[in-house]
Amino acid sequence: METDLNKVLLIDEDTDSAKNARMILELSGLLVDVEHDGKKGLSKALSEKYDMIILEMKYKNINGLDILKKVKSEKKIPVMFLSSCCEEMDICSAFFAGADDYVTKPFNVNILAARAHAHMDLYDALLGISKKKQKVIEHKGIRIEKTARRVFVDGVEKNFTSKEFDLLTFLAEHPNRVYAKEELFREIWDMDSVGDIATVTVHIKKIREKVEKDSSKPQYIETIWGVGYRFKV
Repeated sequence: METDLNKVLLIDEDTDSAKNARMILELSGLLVDVEHDGKKGLSKALSEKYDMIILEMKYKNINGLDILKKVKSEKKIPVMFLSSCCEEMDICSAFFAGADDYVTKPFNVNILAARAHAHMDLYDALLGISKKKQKVIEHKGIRIEKTARRVFVDGVEKNFTSKEFDLLTFLAEHPNRVYAKEELFREIWDMDSVGDIATVTVHIKKIREKVEKDSSKPQYIETIWGVGYRFKV
């Protein structure tokens, strides 16, 4: 799936820590893959496309510094340590080996997200990358052609009204982020008033009828009860 969002690989043997880190990074608008095995994480980092790697310092079957060095030798992406190792020697070793940042556990969730975004933005600027130039969004059978304003589901084109297209595209460009009806109303209808937010529900229903195999059990646009909607990936 092509989106304006960056994709991160988090390699952490600590399942609880990884779960918390993944949650805050996804809430900040990132796509996050998690791998708990160090060697498998290295293989994934090298074989798949990521915009950032987040590592622990030590694993049962490999040293985090070895992962860092290998990734840096093959990829032009930031690598940040999120580690329970807080000794000065460990931190210095990481930076000398090429790490872009080092955050110690327990971590401040807001600082973690802010640092991750800052490093990826810096790399994008240095490499001259503009993710906003991407014109096609694809995910699990859905293809959205932004410039042509066309939507295909399993290869079959579906007809969308202007606002239905805008709403679907906006959600698909910001996967895993939960948006309240009021936010979607302001974003798509460009109004500050929230007096007619019921129109959001109506449009979501129509979109589901066109993209979901079973609109009563949506795979794509999920209702978060009491909050709003999100596009699942």
